[in-house]
Amino acid sequence: MDNPSFDVRAEFPSNLQPRVWLITAGDSPLGISVARKVLAHGDYAFLGLAHTALDRDERRRDEFNAFLAEVQDHRAEGWEIRMKAVPLDIRTLLIYIQALIGTVEELSASTQTQNLVRDQFETNYFGPLNIIKATLPDMRRERSGHVMIISGITAHIGTPGLGMYCAAGWALEGFCDSLAYEIAPFNIKLTILQCSIEIGILTNLVTSVPPIFPAYSPANNQAPLFRGILNHLVPQLPNAAAASNATTPSRAHDESSRVSSIESGPFSAPEVVSMHPPLSSAHLEVLVSETVFAITSIGGHANPPSRHIVGQEGVASVKEKLKTVSEELEDFIQASFAVDVAADADPMPPISGMGEGP
Repeated sequence: MDNPSFDVRAEFPSNLQPRVWLITAGDSPLGISVARKVLAHGDYAFLGLAHTALDRDERRRDEFNAFLAEVQDHRAEGWEIRMKAVPLDIRTLLIYIQALIGTVEELSASTQTQNLVRDQFETNYFGPLNIIKATLPDMRRERSGHVMIISGITAHIGTPGLGMYCAAGWALEGFCDSLAYEIAPFNIKLTILQCSIEIGILTNLVTSVPPIFPAYSPANNQAPLFRGILNHLVPQLPNAAAASNATTPSRAHDESSRVSSIESGPFSAPEVVSMHPPLSSAHLEVLVSETVFAITSIGGHANPPSRHIVGQEGVASVKEKLKTVSEELEDFIQASFAVDVAADADPMPPISGMGEGP
C-alpha cells in the first residue's frame, strides 16, 4: 500500500491575525524548533525556560543561547519584538518531560527512588495540569484557544522498564480526554500529540535507578527492558564518551562491553544516573522535525483532532495495539455478555436477609 501523500502546504492553518504561542518548555530542542518556525511565520512566541541543575543542563543552555543569537540576527524581520522568554517553575508551571527508567521493584528500593517516582508525576503530570489551570481563565474569557499536549506513544502502549513514565503519560491523557469536554463550550480546543518514543527520551532528561541483578538481567528476565535498549543506543551517540565519563565515572568500562551487556551499560550504574542523551543540535533538529511539522500544522486549526499520532512507526504501533485489543475482546466476548442485564428484564429479586432487623 502506498504511503499517504504529505502536503507541505498544510503547515500553519490560515488565520487573519498572528497567533500567540505559549511554549512552556521553550529551551528544549522541540521548543526551540517550534519557536523558530513560529517566529519565521510571523506569529508571537512566549517561551518558558527550565534552567534547573545548571551543571547538568549546560548543553541545553548553550543551545538556547545560540537560538537567542539567531533571534538577534533576524531583528529586521521582527523576531526580537515578537518573542519573550521567562523562567518558569518546573514543579508548578511547566510542561517539561523527563523519563524515569526502572522496574517497579527497582523504583521501590529506597526512599530516593520512591521520591523519583513522585518527581516523575510532579513533572510529567502535575506540571502540564497546572499550566492548563493557569491559562484556562484567559482562553475562556476570550472564548478562543488551543491546548496542545506533547505526549508520547508510551501513553498508549506500555513499555517494560518505563512503567512510571508510561503511567504519568496515561494519567495526563486521561485528564485531557475529560478536560476536552469541559472546555469545548468555551470554543477551546485540545489536542494530544503522541510522539515517537525517541522524542520523549532522547530530547529530554533521562534518569535511571540502580538495577536489581541478577533478577532483572537478560539471563533471568526476557522482557525487553528499556534500560537495555538505552545501554545499547547511548554509547553510539555523538559525544557519548564525554557524557558517560561525566555522569558515571565509576563505570568506566570498555565501549564494546557497555554496548553488549545490559549489566555494564551507562544506565546500569549502582547509583542514580541522570543525563541528557548526547545528541548534537543538528541531530536534535532532524529528530524533532516530524513533531514540529505536526504541531505547526494542527495548532490553531478550526477543527483539530483530539489525538494525533506522529510518524509512521507510531501509527503502525497503535494500529497493532488496537488490533490486539479487538482480538482479545472477541475472544472473551461471551464473558462480557454473560452478566449483561437487559433494560426490559425483571428487576433483581430481593436478597434474603437484606433489610431485615437483627
